[in-house]
Amino acid sequence: MTRRDEILAVAEAVLEAEGPEGLTMRRLADELGIQAPSLYKHVRSKEDIEAGLQERALRSMGEALASAGTGLLELAAAYRAWAMAHPRLYELATRRPLRREALEPGVETAAAAPVVAAAGGDEHLARAVWALAHGLVDLELAHRFPPGADLDQTWRTALGVFSRHT
Repeated sequence: MTRRDEILAVAEAVLEAEGPEGLTMRRLADELGIQAPSLYKHVRSKEDIEAGLQERALRSMGEALASAGTGLLELAAAYRAWAMAHPRLYELATRRPLRREALEPGVETAAAAPVVAAAGGDEHLARAVWALAHGLVDLELAHRFPPGADLDQTWRTALGVFSRHT
């Protein structure tokens, strides 16, 4: 593990525990037991750390999707489970502009590949499925569904529309 990887691991832990407001260079340095200026030997800026976290999120999410199976329901369940397990990393990766210029080439494509495959290679259908899944996850994370709502059935109903096209 490189020092940059170590910094990103600590940043991810701080992000999940304290939210984006806790993700400061001073906080990361304290967790690592170093002075804040020393971080700049390994990362360029807080934005660089955020881009690194986005890349980590895409890799991790992509791995979860790749191991989920090939059906839309399985992929959606894996996406939802990943988001619920990593809510603040999910937010950083999906609700903020994606810093594509800072990502390793192919990371975004690899993360999306299982959904594109499940959509029969139709990138537009895959984007629609992702948009639906993203919206449902966002609403769930924000506790916007009524108490007692059967969210599993909501997911099955929503994805049933797409299943007819794959």
